[in-house]
Amino acid sequence: MTEAWVETRVLDGRVCIELSGEIDLDNAAAVQEEINAAVGNEVAAVVVDLTRLSYLDSAGLRVLFQLGERMRVLQMELELVVPSRSPVRRVIELSGLSPVARMLFDDPS
Repeated sequence: MTEAWVETRVLDGRVCIELSGEIDLDNAAAVQEEINAAVGNEVAAVVVDLTRLSYLDSAGLRVLFQLGERMRVLQMELELVVPSRSPVRRVIELSGLSPVARMLFDDPS
């Protein structure tokens, strides 16, 4: 079974979520549950850092699309941090996520 880790913190009204490991069909539902629990209705924005994510399949993409749709409904901003060295960068670039999330392709600062 693959492993994924979800670390969250709140900074200035923004929920920062760092995903690491691998997200695939085996664990996507558990990752989705952790993300949903971390994102309340009172935050202004959500930032998802994919820097330490080593693998993302279509089930993992679905998690990000669902989060993007939730943020749209709640009228909140969603940003995805996908640095150039990230192994999942190409998947994110080809995914069509740009309408639901602002892409940050530089290293987080």
